[in-house]
Amino acid sequence: MGFKYINELATPENVDKLLSLVDMVAGGKVDTQNIFDIEDALTDSEQMKKCLQVVRQNPDSAQLVDERYMGPEFDLEILLKLPEGSLGWTYARVLSAMNYDPRFYRLRKIESDVDYITHRVRKTHDLHHILTGFSFDDYGELGVISVTVGQISYPAFTFIDLVGSLLAFMANQAPEGIDSPLRYNFDLVSQGIHIARQAKPLFPVKFEEGLERPIDEWRAELNIVPVTEGLWSWYSRPYLRDAIALPSQ
Repeated sequence: MGFKYINELATPENVDKLLSLVDMVAGGKVDTQNIFDIEDALTDSEQMKKCLQVVRQNPDSAQLVDERYMGPEFDLEILLKLPEGSLGWTYARVLSAMNYDPRFYRLRKIESDVDYITHRVRKTHDLHHILTGFSFDDYGELGVISVTVGQISYPAFTFIDLVGSLLAFMANQAPEGIDSPLRYNFDLVSQGIHIARQAKPLFPVKFEEGLERPIDEWRAELNIVPVTEGLWSWYSRPYLRDAIALPSQ
């Protein structure tokens, strides 16, 4: 039977770990804090050790980890004064339109390489939304986290991809415009992985030192072709498209 491989994986220990993580997502309602709980729960996991190994395989990423580069915090008032069409200005306009706090993430004391990687992923997550075009709501989230999964095998996001697909499978109704939630999720994850493979490594980029540069220039340099149409693009939200519209447009 072809299920032998799955049977070998389904040890009591692995099942208990899976159920514990699933409970964080489903048992306590899905919210941002649960995501942080998952990240924290996986800090000492074999999966996070693998992620660290992947990060360190890239010399620039390894240097960033050793340096413990932090950069200034993202201040929307300051970023809104940057040139129109720049990465920082676009980031600030979109987050302001959604009333998002750039410091939404849970702060953690950085005592190890894993702590630093987790902090860096949290801090730059919304910048990845801006660069890739994936929306900030449930439509595009699986896509943007799949970029991180595809590049550094970040375990918390890998798990969320899997649970999202499971929940889609269990859903009785699909959102308007989606005929199959599970297929939609698979398409999203695939699109994120595709972008991850095509793009240059994003983890080692010190975005804070180039927020004044045009977003199109950043995308060209990083080889990112953003998602600009469809349900899973934030460009499809009229109020966000209006927020970044330039006078000449």
